[in-house]
Amino acid sequence: MKLTFQELVLQLEKLYGIPTRTKRDAEGAVHFQPDLLDELIGTILSQNTTDKNSSRAFQSLKASFPTWESVLSAPTRKLTNAIKIGGLANIKAKRIKAILAELQKKTGQLSLASIRNMKTEDAMAYLQSFKGVGFKTAACVLMFGLNRDLCPVDTHIHRILNRLGLLNTKHADETFLQLQPLIPKGKSYSLHINLIRHGKQICKAQTPNCMQCVLAEDCAFARAND
Repeated sequence: MKLTFQELVLQLEKLYGIPTRTKRDAEGAVHFQPDLLDELIGTILSQNTTDKNSSRAFQSLKASFPTWESVLSAPTRKLTNAIKIGGLANIKAKRIKAILAELQKKTGQLSLASIRNMKTEDAMAYLQSFKGVGFKTAACVLMFGLNRDLCPVDTHIHRILNRLGLLNTKHADETFLQLQPLIPKGKSYSLHINLIRHGKQICKAQTPNCMQCVLAEDCAFARAND
């Protein structure tokens, strides 16, 4: 019998646990109202680099520039220097400044608060109207920033779902579009986090450890390479 997405979610949660979204401050109070523009820029900085380096780049950016207005008005070279640890700094700096300029032009302010009340499909379209913002980046902002039931697709998720034979897609964007209606309601965040964990620890791009994979019996790739 072919593996279902419900079974996939359950097996991954059994292996890695159920991911939690809650964030607590120094006093222990729970918060879930992140700044959406922070989420967008942070996601852009995470492209083509490690989580550790993207986090460092974001921290350096915020330390160098107290407001998004100061980022927009700063020389591109200064922004580039601030985020260089994240890699592709020249490209990302130009992209960030272009997004901020376009946001200022569209709304008169540097804020994405307006998307909080948008339907998910409208918010996706709005975010993707900015140059350099694709399916993954827009979905990350909505999933992490607004708790929307979306599963952004990175290379790990694209690779694993195709290896399992659950999807047959050539590109991550195609995987994203086909995947969303197949995920059990309320399980997009869990699936996203745990598939990435599985991709980093077991189902690696070059040397997948099929011998230790709990999904191997249901995996077309593992069976083909047995």
